[in-house]
This record gives sequence, structure tokens and C-alpha cells, in this order.
Amino acid sequence: MQHCAICDKKPLVGRSISRRGLAKKSGGIGKKITGITRRRFFPNLQRVKALFLNGTVRRIWVCAACLQAGKVTKAVRYRKIPVPSAQAA
Repeated sequence: MQHCAICDKKPLVGRSISRRGLAKKSGGIGKKITGITRRRFFPNLQRVKALFLNGTVRRIWVCAACLQAGKVTKAVRYRKIPVPSAQAA
């Protein structure tokens, strides 16, 4: 089970309710519940390369709310710059 490494947000358990009929405000006799099934609400987790205080870089699962709040410092990706060789001159 994955969870947010910062705020420990996990999947929640709920129910999905299916109904039939016409609503009273639309002229019907009301909606009736025909079935209830269990479901899970998943947090919006992203896999991020995070920079820790001791300088290490690791991949962790972080929820989007923690990313937007700035609770994670993302690791900076450096591009390799080609060094001109002495023979090219």
C-alpha cells in the first residue's frame, strides 16, 4: 500500500451508492437505493526525486497537495555539457 512520505496520506474506504427512480423535485416519487458497493478513494500520489537535508537524493511517493505546498525540495537535474577536445581546434 502506497502512502505519502510527507503527510502519510493513504487510500480511504467508502461506498458507491447506486440509485434508480426520478427525483421528487422532477415530479417523481423519489430516488431509491438499489445497491451499495465498497470502493476506495486514492490520494493523488506522484513519484518524485527528492533532495533531503543531508544531501541525499531518493525517489519517494508524495501527494500533490504536499508538492503544491512546497514541502518537498525536488532534486535538480543537470545536463552534461560536452567539453571541446583539444584535437578539434
